[in-house]
Amino acid sequence: MLRRIEQAAHFGKVAVLMGGSSSEREVSLKSGAAVLQSLLRSGIDAHCFDPSSEDLLQMRQVGFDRAFIILHGSGGEDGVIQGALETLGLPYTGTGVMGSALGMDKLRTKQLWQGMGLSTPAYQVLTGESDFAEVAKNVGLPMVVKPATEGSSIGMSKVTAVEGVAQAWQLAARSEATVLAEHWVDGAEYTVAILQGEALPLIRIETPHAFYDYEAKYQSDDTRYICPCGLAPLQESALQKLALTAFEAVGCHGWGRVDLMCDAQDKGWLIEVNTVPGMTDHSLVPMAAKAAGIEFDELVWRILETSMVDAGGAHG
Repeated sequence: MLRRIEQAAHFGKVAVLMGGSSSEREVSLKSGAAVLQSLLRSGIDAHCFDPSSEDLLQMRQVGFDRAFIILHGSGGEDGVIQGALETLGLPYTGTGVMGSALGMDKLRTKQLWQGMGLSTPAYQVLTGESDFAEVAKNVGLPMVVKPATEGSSIGMSKVTAVEGVAQAWQLAARSEATVLAEHWVDGAEYTVAILQGEALPLIRIETPHAFYDYEAKYQSDDTRYICPCGLAPLQESALQKLALTAFEAVGCHGWGRVDLMCDAQDKGWLIEVNTVPGMTDHSLVPMAAKAAGIEFDELVWRILETSMVDAGGAHG
């Protein structure tokens, strides 16, 4: 069971795991810097630790008591670092090994959601041997083509014509072998932040780009984040419940984010789950937290609290 912490000293010496070697390294460094400064403002004995250049085996020897994971992408969000910390016996923030591995894999996440009867858009796995015209027919146009385990919209394309499927597959396949073609839900895009078992207020995302791509997420000033999101209270509550169910179904806990779309009939469609969302000045979890009356330093403190598990508890 999660324990609430009142004194900074009770956290001990905290390693802020940031950077790493994934394609999302730069975003992780920005997120990590913001988290580190927040922890220091709160009086916590926190230190930067980059696994790409520092030996994890030294963490125990230099006296770290726990880790705040703010690594994005492969090696940090996929269960690998979580497993290493489990082996070292170091508590850490957020989701455990199994939930992290599943949440990073969009294909397995969708398969799990489908098995539970949760709504997620139609999809098909693409390979170099695929009949792209047949895929477009089965999945429907427009579609999104994306790598199965990349984040930050890296390698992702929106395709509106059959002729564009092959090129989109080639772009996605540069990142990894498993590529998904997913039906594009024409409607509003929302994200639901999760913190300690509660869904925070929804944020509606509007961008002039074809979709919410890397530039729209981290560089553009034209992206609009609308919170309150404009939905009727009952509809927002229903989507919060859907997101929380989807999050926990994958084995996620502590904190994270679920992205979804609403079609013209106001039906929610689950897109993906994020177990270590960004914490930059463009990031969505801090925005949702602020809308719920939770300022950044309190948010970071409460995320660190997810590393505090009483005896008998486990990350899973």
